[in-house]
Amino acid sequence: MIDFYGHPKCTTCKKALAWLAEHDVDVKVRDIRQDVPSEEMFHAWFHQGKFASKQLFNTSGQKYRSLGLKAQLPKMSKDAQAELLASDGMLIKRPLLIRDGVLIAVGFKETAYQELFD
Repeated sequence: MIDFYGHPKCTTCKKALAWLAEHDVDVKVRDIRQDVPSEEMFHAWFHQGKFASKQLFNTSGQKYRSLGLKAQLPKMSKDAQAELLASDGMLIKRPLLIRDGVLIAVGFKETAYQELFD
């Protein structure tokens, strides 16, 4: 079972869910606004090393821009980044795919999903 963190209105999330359904991947859908991953989860994912912390931020989102995070992020500690991500699901790039506590995908790229599930 894959935990799928997404936003119901996000077109990228809809495309990802359609691809996963088409390939018979069993997912548990979580609304990233209501079920925000914890600060501890972000710390664990940072330490897994597959994705840089910056990759987990929704850099095209309104909240990211309004907070001026483009300039602030490089100066922030990993602790501060994890705290910020856990504070608001709309700051998180989506969708996130998690298998057994391991972050396996950020965003949707068909080729990456094919490597993971085909």
